Amino acid sequence: MTAVVAGHCEDRFSSLRTLLERSLDSGADVGASVCVSVAGEVVVDLHGGRMGEHDHRPWSAETIVNVYSVTKPMTALAVLLLVDRGELELDAPVSRYWPQFAAAGKDGVEVGHLLSHTSGVSGWAEPITLEQLYDTEQAAQRLAGQPPWWPPGTRSGYHALSYGHLLAELVRRVTGTSLGRFFAAELAAPLGADFHIGTPAEHADRVAALVPPPAMPSQGTAWDPDSIAARTLTNPVVPVSATSTPGWRGAEIGAAGGHGNARSVARLHALFSGRGESAGVRLLSEPTVRAALRPRSRGTDLVLGASLRFGAGLAVGPAAAVPAVPDGEVCWWAGFGGSLVVSDLDRELTLAYVPNAMEPGLLNPSRGNALLAATYTALGEPSGSATG
Repeated sequence: MTAVVAGHCEDRFSSLRTLLERSLDSGADVGASVCVSVAGEVVVDLHGGRMGEHDHRPWSAETIVNVYSVTKPMTALAVLLLVDRGELELDAPVSRYWPQFAAAGKDGVEVGHLLSHTSGVSGWAEPITLEQLYDTEQAAQRLAGQPPWWPPGTRSGYHALSYGHLLAELVRRVTGTSLGRFFAAELAAPLGADFHIGTPAEHADRVAALVPPPAMPSQGTAWDPDSIAARTLTNPVVPVSATSTPGWRGAEIGAAGGHGNARSVARLHALFSGRGESAGVRLLSEPTVRAALRPRSRGTDLVLGASLRFGAGLAVGPAAAVPAVPDGEVCWWAGFGGSLVVSDLDRELTLAYVPNAMEPGLLNPSRGNALLAATYTALGEPSGSATG
């Protein structure tokens, strides 16, 4: 029996509906949503499946789910909004806004280094628990006191969890309010985007449960425990089950705790493909968007082991991790388990895919990549064939 996929889909993009139906039928997807906008118009807004492995309620148009690191571009947008308003400068030292951050040799770390994963502060030097992670201000202060793990600005090392805490503290220092509250008032509300960094308990009934991948990736056993990758990705380990707890959902984890659906992710991320405008609302200037897309690092990332170019909060251009990303002015990021968002300025295109059934690994979202490739095919455009 073919899975029921509901929502809007223009005829020329019918292949995306077919892909989602097949993925749900096969069990690769349990529940998911996909959204595509072109030149400011939503051409695909589909959803289907169920809320969880053991939750057979249908995935509705209002279902949201933890998107893991697709939260990072949303946190970056909050910072870029402050850059656009002149309250932050990308090339200014972080210590201008957060004096304590200059400790232990970090006086030269710039705001742009935090956004591009090149600050050298990709994790916590001392053991940290999940509960301590949820206290975002205190966890950020711990990061401020430690030395960088490599010379800042020289190369990227993915800030898997520290990314959100570092940038949240910048937002708090400049605005006097928390990242989640600032994001809700200044980005989500103006765009009517159902995305939350710190998800209120009132939304609990419509949050889909993540389904762990069939074989979880190694949690560092193949690494030297003193390596930057191991220290970044295993302190703390966040079990998938933790994402269903009130503690995780309510905490403003700006690196990985965001909850939304494909529609909300696409509407927010379309600020990039729309050069600062989405859903008829302008929130950023085009120069700020272009500054965000300027590559700030190139080469093999110290944590992910993948060849990437990072702008301010996003990967830019093609990469082997998402081979359908083409050349040109394109920015993207993926979340652990398979969420994906891509904005293509050349074609005024944004695609978002948000599932609850996770794939192994931090990158290489195969189902999202297939949807992206089908989107370019529908537009009569070649997708990428990147090798890194």
